[in-house]
Amino acid sequence: MGTTLHIRDNIEQSYGDVYTPEALEALEFMARYNGEQKALMEKRTQRRKRRYESKERITFLDPDSLIPRTDMKVQDARDGKFEGPEIPHDLRRQWIQGTGPAAKPNSPVEKSIRNVAYALLSGADGWMFDGEDALGQISTMSLDNQRNLKLAIARDEVFMKTAEGVAGEINRWGQSFFGHDIIEDWEKQLDFTTVIFRARGLHLDDRHIRDADGVALSASVVDMTLFVVNNYRELAKRNSSIVLYLPKIQTAEEAALWNEMLSALEGHIGLPEGTIKVYVLIEQLEETFQLMEIRAVLGKHFAGFNTGRWDYINSVSDAMAWDVDFVNPNIESITMTYGYMRNYEDRVRRAVNTPDINGNFALWQGGMEPNIPVGSKEGVESSMEKAYAGAVREQQEGASGKWVAHWKMVHIIRPVWEKVGEENQLGREFPPLTYTQEDADGLTLLEPAPRTIRGARNLLSVGLQYGNAFGQGFQAAALKPADFFGNDDILYLMEDAATGEIRLSILWEWIHKGADLTEDDPETGLKAGDTFTVEVFERLLEEEYEKLQTASDRDVHDISKPTTLPIAKQIVRAYVLDDVKVPWYIDLLNINLNNHDHDLASQRIELYMTEFAGNDRRITENLDFVI
Repeated sequence: MGTTLHIRDNIEQSYGDVYTPEALEALEFMARYNGEQKALMEKRTQRRKRRYESKERITFLDPDSLIPRTDMKVQDARDGKFEGPEIPHDLRRQWIQGTGPAAKPNSPVEKSIRNVAYALLSGADGWMFDGEDALGQISTMSLDNQRNLKLAIARDEVFMKTAEGVAGEINRWGQSFFGHDIIEDWEKQLDFTTVIFRARGLHLDDRHIRDADGVALSASVVDMTLFVVNNYRELAKRNSSIVLYLPKIQTAEEAALWNEMLSALEGHIGLPEGTIKVYVLIEQLEETFQLMEIRAVLGKHFAGFNTGRWDYINSVSDAMAWDVDFVNPNIESITMTYGYMRNYEDRVRRAVNTPDINGNFALWQGGMEPNIPVGSKEGVESSMEKAYAGAVREQQEGASGKWVAHWKMVHIIRPVWEKVGEENQLGREFPPLTYTQEDADGLTLLEPAPRTIRGARNLLSVGLQYGNAFGQGFQAAALKPADFFGNDDILYLMEDAATGEIRLSILWEWIHKGADLTEDDPETGLKAGDTFTVEVFERLLEEEYEKLQTASDRDVHDISKPTTLPIAKQIVRAYVLDDVKVPWYIDLLNINLNNHDHDLASQRIELYMTEFAGNDRRITENLDFVI
């Protein structure tokens, strides 16, 4: 079958199992939304620019207005005058959702698909297989991700053989850590975990497909279409729901576009409207001002919200970049109980526990636990105590479950909900949402906390490492600051793209707002009250970069030191020092995927910065695209 879509380098042949005739037909049908996505992203950019120039804070919508793209009144959405779904059977208990990609970089299927086997044998109630922040995008990894999920959901022989071996590995770890096996019947265990897929956000374009006009096709369109079309029949055979996570939404208008696309895809493949269920990640400040409106416009598709810490902090920093008095502290201080984070979480739990017109409530899935139980006995015990305590807090606050970033954490955290024994916390009573100036102010509330050179080193070291890992194809990577390499009392944390985003955003704040340090630093000689200057940043950048260049291969792959690490350094410097704050670290990383040429990287970085500063244009297409 012919197609008007342009697919680079003829990869539709090598990935014919992903780009099936049915999938290509659906992609061509869904490509009609590409212009809508581009228009909304232009609208987002202009809204951001206006706020910066006029020093304007985000506000709640006018209750008497209509939600854009709909005929629904804002006040009706807030009052629950819309029809949402009953929560499907396989989402009613989601005590622990694991997160991570379904593929490894530069790996054959037999090795790459091990990610899926670990996930589905982990004992997690659900697993969010990531197509976005945790999935590397070098080469054809997004397609490897789709292929592996299709093979696993269909219980293909290559997957089953791999899963049998992985089950033995999991049990050996269980014996060493807990003193008992984790898995009794590995084939039966495969059906325990609900498969969930996170599509890329509306702000990203696909690297492999352009529409009939030669415009990069929305990554959101590509991801949702390929996952749903390739798997909906097999999921139906297993009586499993089709479930997506939708990231990086900023407004109800954007959510309304998602709803239109979901309904269109359902109609195209003959599914009843509302068959596809979605969680929405609340990871953008503006989103928190429109929670009920977002829930309402997604209607029967909407299952719940998730509170994601790193991305949300980044969005607050970005939205407040114009305010010289808004300066974040060390990242370690911005926990879920800190100022604006505490208020954000409270609004989310109130929103899901507001009934719709039929009395239905929605789910709240708590945030990420990034710890990995690997390190010294003391380090693991200390970190696991903190992780467990964090889960207890979220359960007590009303979450029906939380995320973990590694399969080993499932059986450490899941007992928090097992002991309580309730399937979920749907409909738990909280005060109704209000929309006052005090509410708005609380969403950007700063509280006193340290701002130190140690904190800056941590920001820089992990930000550099993340950019380097991204270039190597590891968008999910176990990282810690270089000063703690070799110290097994300090555990590695599983980090993804949000890690880099927030670290560079905070460094940008400290430089461009003249942040004052709160503590003396003997190593640099800086004192409490001294300003964090460009000169201080440059010194720390060189020092932290040198530590990474001389680190062992275990911590920084030797192959990356002359290739992607120097490019990561270029990007960090450009992002942090430019007077115009660009919205996404990932943009600069994306345009340098598969590139190890430092001069070319410099040209692309300069091109991006110039285009954004001069023309308000983000470069989101694949600059190496060849038809």
